[in-house]
Order: sequence, then C-alpha cells, then structure tokens
Amino acid sequence: MPFGMIVLTAVTVLLLFGVGQRVLDRLKLDDKTAILFMVGILAGGFIPDIPIGRNLYVNIGGSIVPMALVIYLFLKAETNYEKLRALIASTLSIAAVYAAGRLMPHEAETIVVDPNYVYGVIAGVIGYLFGRSRRSAFIAGILGVIFADLIQGIENMIRGIPTEIRLGGAGGVDAVVISGLVAVLLAEVFGELRERLQGGTADKDMAHKKQEGDGNK
Repeated sequence: MPFGMIVLTAVTVLLLFGVGQRVLDRLKLDDKTAILFMVGILAGGFIPDIPIGRNLYVNIGGSIVPMALVIYLFLKAETNYEKLRALIASTLSIAAVYAAGRLMPHEAETIVVDPNYVYGVIAGVIGYLFGRSRRSAFIAGILGVIFADLIQGIENMIRGIPTEIRLGGAGGVDAVVISGLVAVLLAEVFGELRERLQGGTADKDMAHKKQEGDGNK
C-alpha cells in the first residue's frame, strides 16, 4: 500500500476514536464529514485513472475528492480576507511545486527520495507560511500539488511531448496527503505556539495596566 494511503488510514482511525477533534473544529469540519472525505480518497485511490485528454489522466482519490474538499473548505472560510490569503498561498505553492518538478532530477538512479514526498512537503510548507490559518494552509497545500501537475500536463500537450500526466495518480495521492498533513500540522503547532505567546503578552499587559491603575488610586 502506498505511503499516503497508510498515513490516511492511520489518521482516519484516529478520527474514529476522537483524536484531532480540535483541528477539525478549526478547519470547520465535523468528524463525519472528514471521515467521509478520507474514505473517498482511500477508495478512489484504487479506481483506475480516468482519461480526460491526450496523455492526461485524473485519479478520483488523489485529485477529484481532494479538490471537492478544498472547495468545501474554501466556501466555509469566514472572511473574504481568508479566501484571498488562501488563493495567494495556493498560487505560491503551485509555483514552488512546479519549479521543484523542473529542477528535480528525472533519472531514477539519481533520485534518493521519492519526488512525490518532496512535492508534498514543499506544498505543505509554502501553504503554511503564506496561508497561516489551518484552513488556508490546507487548501494551498492540496492545490499546490494538483495544479502544478495540471500545468505540467497542459505544457506537455502544447509542446507535443507524449509524456503521460496523471493528476493524483502514480504516487500523486502520496503528495496530496503529505501536503495537506504537513500544512495542517505546521499551522497547528506553530499557530498554537503563536497564540500562547500572544496570550501571554496580553496577560502581561493587562497585569501591568492593573498595577498602574492600583498605583493611581
């Protein structure tokens, strides 16, 4: 079983036992909806890729279901500013993954790490850095992987290169799962740390003001 499928299965089991509920709350996802999407990715990953053009294929679990989840989360965004931030982060994530695909070696014997893992980590990190919120980071991470592949496929068709592009397939599901997981974990860990630091600063300011007020009595 691909690495992404193993990770997704583990996450699904954890959600069934109520682990990660706070993360889902901040993503504006209830556990049933989250599990439904995860099962869709798992099941869809085993369905043969669907041809949508010359040498261009799409995988249900690695592309269609994650895109449906992205659209769902985007519509759940509470402000236009958050939506704009998600779009900007997604654009940068797509550009970074596309650039990495052009720079990574293509000879199998020179590749030390599976490129899909690298693409997933890059998309997740860029998604967090520029998306910041859990939801924006997740959206940017997923779109970074899927759309970078789509752009490469369109470029290949325009240039007449007969290389097959499989959106979400041929290991693409690993990149999609890793990108979303990395983005959310970074947003959760560093977001929680930032909130604690800001909370601590606020508490100190309040205590300082209280002391000044007591001294002025």
